[in-house]
Amino acid sequence: MSAYVLNLVLPDLPATFAARVGACRNDASTRLALAELNSFLSSLAANELRKAVAALPPVLTEYLANYVAAMVEYACDRAKIPAPAWTRSIKPLAEPYFGSTLQSLRLYLLTHSPAPFRSRNLFIDSSVGARV
Repeated sequence: MSAYVLNLVLPDLPATFAARVGACRNDASTRLALAELNSFLSSLAANELRKAVAALPPVLTEYLANYVAAMVEYACDRAKIPAPAWTRSIKPLAEPYFGSTLQSLRLYLLTHSPAPFRSRNLFIDSSVGARV
């Protein structure tokens, strides 16, 4: 079989993960890229997830590195597998980041954000596998 056909049948999961994470660096489409990363992570079985996220993704801003690490930790927790070691090397944000600018939503976000996001000082309403 050709490499093209093999890639369709057996996709290179680490390369796909790296590409999806790399797409998050484009400021104009960060939200869309994070949604695509969310879809990718939530579609993987435990063994596929372990393989896909084993390597540290491309260099990101502090915010994106924490967001991606939280997504991976959350996905791994849902799949009942340990998160990769690289997630522990990313220090949490020094200042809290809220997924909404509405002051009235802050208390809700503080109490409803998934644990991997809260531990990284990210307060959002949805996570891997969820849609707003």
